[in-house]
Amino acid sequence: MRLSSFIAQRYLLAKSSTNAVNIITLISVVSIVIGTIVFLVVLSAFSGLKQFNLTVISAADPDLKISPSQGKTMRISKEQEKALKEISGIAHYSKVIQERAYLEYDGKTHLGFLKGVDENFLKVNRLDTTVYAGKWHTQTEPEMVIGAGVRRRLSLALGDYGTLIKVMVPKPGKGQITDPSQAFKQSSAIASGLFAIGGALDEDHVFTHIDYVGKLLDYDLDEISTIEVKLQAQNDEENVRTAIHEVLGNQVIIKNRIALNDSLYKMLNTENLALYFICTLVIIIVLFCFIGSIIMIIIDKRPHIKTLSDLGTTLQEIRRAFFLQGMFMIIIGGLGGIILGIIIVVLQQYFGFVKITPSLPYPVHLTGMNILIVFLTIMVLGIAASKLASTRITSKLLNP
Repeated sequence: MRLSSFIAQRYLLAKSSTNAVNIITLISVVSIVIGTIVFLVVLSAFSGLKQFNLTVISAADPDLKISPSQGKTMRISKEQEKALKEISGIAHYSKVIQERAYLEYDGKTHLGFLKGVDENFLKVNRLDTTVYAGKWHTQTEPEMVIGAGVRRRLSLALGDYGTLIKVMVPKPGKGQITDPSQAFKQSSAIASGLFAIGGALDEDHVFTHIDYVGKLLDYDLDEISTIEVKLQAQNDEENVRTAIHEVLGNQVIIKNRIALNDSLYKMLNTENLALYFICTLVIIIVLFCFIGSIIMIIIDKRPHIKTLSDLGTTLQEIRRAFFLQGMFMIIIGGLGGIILGIIIVVLQQYFGFVKITPSLPYPVHLTGMNILIVFLTIMVLGIAASKLASTRITSKLLNP
């Protein structure tokens, strides 16, 4: 083993007698460095984009959402509210009433979601931080905070008391509708603020006070659609779930942020896996060049190999020497690429050279897991490539 390692180090550091072999070897190492840089930077860029998307949805989704298992509404008594407050692990909770509604402004209409929230809502979801014009609605006046997409569709003016927003919801009941004008219950409100989070929420959501929506829908005082919960920093989610079921019974469904965005998480994980395989394919292509350079070195060192064989060096030891030389090249190229990749990602994090928009740099996120994944992938494929290249040394090569 020491002999093989010594030979590998000498061949790695010594120049070949053929200049073309030196150039090919240098190109293969540089290719490994570049491939590793691309691998790490791409994974970090996707991690940054994933973190950015999850940060966006975290502004709108609670830690836990309690919904009725059947029907659109549920009832919560004063005693149950008091019991929820006493559950260890719950920092805040907010009652919510949500329903589809037609919004009309100056002759334009749009079908959206009317979401009524109580005074604790901003303690659960910091949605007020996304308000870019106006202010969050008050608890007494018929005011609404409108999504940027809804505002664009209705072309509404902020704080326009001259032209109010008409809100129409279907009246509950059974039987055939004979007069369409009597099928909807109507109210009016004014836009107090505009928010922008991104995605579907901007396109169809309108936030207002829970009493306004409850009165519009003729709900009882204890009738709500959902309860949104913010957990304490140190908590056991399963214990909190169990305690909530003890208070509200098994007639409710409890979902965390991942379950609420199940399709998004699945899509991101699938894209991440696909991206990993694409980057791995790039590394495999790079390693074909690497294998070629090792074979060229073997051919160039053929007289030396014959001399080593005559001196008693076994075929396995000679193969091990070139295997180790290949591994040294992989380690140098891989570690060099990782270091340079880390530098590039850190520079993008602090200076934002690449931008999505003039004011928004492309998000990147450097994680130890990504670094480990890149290193292990390079090493595993490098071991396979070095092993494959070293097997080109045969007894026929030693005894032509």
